[in-house]
Amino acid sequence: QVQLVESGGGLVQAGGSLRLSCIASGSIFRINTMGWYSQTPGKQRELVARITSGGSTAYADSVKGRFTISIDNAKKTVYLQMNSLKPEDTAVYYCNAAIELFRYSVTQNYWGQGTQVTVSS
Repeated sequence: QVQLVESGGGLVQAGGSLRLSCIASGSIFRINTMGWYSQTPGKQRELVARITSGGSTAYADSVKGRFTISIDNAKKTVYLQMNSLKPEDTAVYYCNAAIELFRYSVTQNYWGQGTQVTVSS
């Protein structure tokens, strides 16, 4: 059973910083990609940033230059450093991972339970 556990959310003033972490555990052969998505009430979940095991990254335009995603493959952990936070960054942030459970198995998508980030003006 694969689990993704997020931490690091909270309340911060505009202009402040937070660092989110997500640890994957369970019987995992390989993690291909890890990422962060955000969701606000009534809206679809949106990509914030993702990173491959090789270190290739992609960011939403709204966070480029402010957020940095990184991965520690040995620890099966992805981080999201969030700087210069804005009230519009307020959302629940979900960790996502594309994982192969066994050699040659199909890649499956897993989600964490979400962590709330609130940015006050």
